[in-house]
Amino acid sequence: MSVPTDKKFLLGISLAAISSLTFGLAPYFSIILMNEGLPAIEVLAYRWGVGTSVLVVFGLLAGNSFFLPRKAILPILFVSIFRALTSITLLLSFQNITSGASSTIHFMYPLIVAAIMMLFFHEKKSWIKIGAILFSILGAILLSSGGIRLEGGNLMRGMIYSVLSVITYAIYILGLRHKRLEEVESTPLTCYVMGFASISFIITGQFTGGIEWIPFREHYLWWHILGIAIPATAISNFTLIKSVKLVGPTMSSILGILEPITAVLIGIWLFAEPFTFKTAIGLLIIMLAACIVILNHRIERRLQQIA
Repeated sequence: MSVPTDKKFLLGISLAAISSLTFGLAPYFSIILMNEGLPAIEVLAYRWGVGTSVLVVFGLLAGNSFFLPRKAILPILFVSIFRALTSITLLLSFQNITSGASSTIHFMYPLIVAAIMMLFFHEKKSWIKIGAILFSILGAILLSSGGIRLEGGNLMRGMIYSVLSVITYAIYILGLRHKRLEEVESTPLTCYVMGFASISFIITGQFTGGIEWIPFREHYLWWHILGIAIPATAISNFTLIKSVKLVGPTMSSILGILEPITAVLIGIWLFAEPFTFKTAIGLLIIMLAACIVILNHRIERRLQQIA
């Protein structure tokens, strides 16, 4: 049954909001687990492995078909690689700069999407988009000078990892537009993307000391593993993929504004991370720049429909 356009749009942006809110919880659970002594690669292996298992069970109970067309395998592998790279670079950035700053920089991905669309996919160049991209760079500079270094962390390394997470996530979002992936239902597609990513982390873990099994009696650790695996991974990725299918990658980004806000508030409230005037201005500039790009895209689409 087709979904009316207005309801489709409302559902799409609602799912995007859920995705952002749940993804914004990832820094909290990740930092807690790493502070408990789990290596970054082990956190990721549990996050994606458990998240995939939960979503597969949900898909089977919902009666989803997990048949994968042969021509969709390579596109899924492609987006899975970049989704996995996003996770590892973002987690490494958490070890060097505050989680709020890292998440804010990560929110620049809608701007990268716009830039890639203009440079490589012949989307009409817009001075508004170009100005917003330059504006966001200013925001990142202010953010980086606003007391975002962690004790024992490397500021430059943290910034580089954050920027890499922006680029890889933007490529992931664009990859979801592939026509072969549009033929795969949202739940199975999410399971395959997460499953391939979890396998990559488990394999990588074997070359970095192995993945140790955490006994179920370690309730504190398992509650945080379930926290990062279910809301911050399974739910977040499923709602994002569903949203992209409904309203496209650019519009799915508009409520990504909730992600850095959630992460910043959690960082200040639970980890006593510094929040200076420069940090606030940098955060606002980046979010404003991203919103300008997205809203401009929406206005252009409306004008095309009227014409």
